[in-house]
Amino acid sequence: MTDLSDDVVLSVENLSIDFRLRTHILHAVENVSFELKRGQTLCLVGESGSGKSVTARSLLQIVDSPGSIVSGRILLSNGDGVTGGNGVIDIAALKPSDRAMRAIRGRRIGLIFQEPMSSLSPVHTIGSQIIEAVRLHSNLDHRAARERTVELLRQVEIPNPDKMADRYTFEFSGGMRQRAMIAMALAGNPDILIADEPTTALDVTTQAEILDLIKRLQVERGMAMLLITHDMGIVAEVADDVAVMRFGRIVERGPVDAIYHAAEHPYTRQLLASTVKLTHHVEGRLPAVALSPEAPQPILSVRNLGKIYGWHGKSNTLRAVDDASFDLYPGENLGIVGESGSGKTTLGRLILRTVEPTSGSISYRGRDGSEIDVTKLTKRELRTFHREVRLVFQDPFASLNPRMTVKEVIGDPLVVNGLAKGKALEDRVAELMRLVGLDPMGMERYPHAFSGGQRQRIGIARALALDPRIIIADEATSALDVSIRSQILDLLLDIRQRLNLSFIFISHDISVVRYFCDRVAVMHRGKIVELGAAEQICTAPEEAYTKSLISAVPNPDPRDKRMLHRHRFVAPANI
Repeated sequence: MTDLSDDVVLSVENLSIDFRLRTHILHAVENVSFELKRGQTLCLVGESGSGKSVTARSLLQIVDSPGSIVSGRILLSNGDGVTGGNGVIDIAALKPSDRAMRAIRGRRIGLIFQEPMSSLSPVHTIGSQIIEAVRLHSNLDHRAARERTVELLRQVEIPNPDKMADRYTFEFSGGMRQRAMIAMALAGNPDILIADEPTTALDVTTQAEILDLIKRLQVERGMAMLLITHDMGIVAEVADDVAVMRFGRIVERGPVDAIYHAAEHPYTRQLLASTVKLTHHVEGRLPAVALSPEAPQPILSVRNLGKIYGWHGKSNTLRAVDDASFDLYPGENLGIVGESGSGKTTLGRLILRTVEPTSGSISYRGRDGSEIDVTKLTKRELRTFHREVRLVFQDPFASLNPRMTVKEVIGDPLVVNGLAKGKALEDRVAELMRLVGLDPMGMERYPHAFSGGQRQRIGIARALALDPRIIIADEATSALDVSIRSQILDLLLDIRQRLNLSFIFISHDISVVRYFCDRVAVMHRGKIVELGAAEQICTAPEEAYTKSLISAVPNPDPRDKRMLHRHRFVAPANI
């Protein structure tokens, strides 16, 4: 083996990883090479299934069975008694259970997982989990490890760290769980930090805070960082170097500026184009009817809608939705944006009456022009309303029954409402599949045989089965890669134009809302704080909270890093 240069902490050379399946061998990673340098960030980007996470897990020898490293080297520079020939050790040559490998995990290389809820124990306090990590990589007694844990929680900016250490995972918000994961990853003072999609499940302002925190801790400690993401905006904000993966291979690698402004590979250019596309309004769509001088009557009018959750008497209550009012017009896309916990999803559920409102009214104008108050409908009358107002769910994996064929999934609303059976049902399902860009030949297959984007198309086809007039899309694209997200949004715009649908589009992704919506309502702590044209809200917002949301959106251009100069919102003391 040869020595690594002084600034290189880890070098991956021609790494290949295979999964030996029952019927064939899957080449998940093929001949991948890159270097991690002290104090610098390498972003590994690519869509789901490109091999990013498998590559990262191989650096810690935690690739899931039946995967295994079949060739290549992972050279780690000498440090803290973990030695190999000529001052480097080849991680690929170690067994996962080797003592040397266990010494590397956490002590030399720290890992932040994608989903903190599934990575943290629900039955142990946050503090006890971090104390365990501290003691594993040091000779500290329990008391000293506790002090070190509180200090780590303070470093990751968790308020009242001495008290918060004694709380459980479910008592932390999504952003605070991720901060706790970062504290655990730093417990062993690692030289390398691997962050696997660390902000995917977070809203835009929390994402900005977490990225800020990771970057600052990296600079303070001089760590090398491998950041795995499919978000090209995040890459532009934090990366020094970029490696683009596709089908298990690195198709392009270089400094972040060269990748963004002189990309050579067609796939890299496609990823960038899909990202940049979402920073503008879609062109050539129908004008926003709500903004025209002679606007028609709204199809849906929400007035002073509220939902209060109370515990143990009236003194301890939560206003999930507080005095919300807006109109939705025929053929309009209305966006509802805000951070997690702002009341967006609850507002959608109130409109559907899957959650009962505490106050206010919801007026729906039927096809015949008559108006009904949705809050006063009986259960039987609600079934008719639910034919015309449908929901597209956030998670295409969880929202489809794995035991039902695609034909049964899409046709289910038709069967339940007694509208079609036999040949007529099959013809309608085939028509709906063609409408959303799927081959009807696949209607007898099960959801697991489809990709994430295809599953979301199945969900959209199911929502369209009853010829609705309004579709409420709750984070309908947040689980999808950027290029798939762009395709689904274009599909929804095309369907809207063909069927004259109206959309209520709930999202925390400002770029998606800007691209897709005519008007935007911004929610904060249950209130709609700003409502206006999408272009105006996204370029010249008036409210301080909206400014903080917009400025936290990563800008896909490394020469103009928006998050460095973002506007931070401080809530008034009386709220």
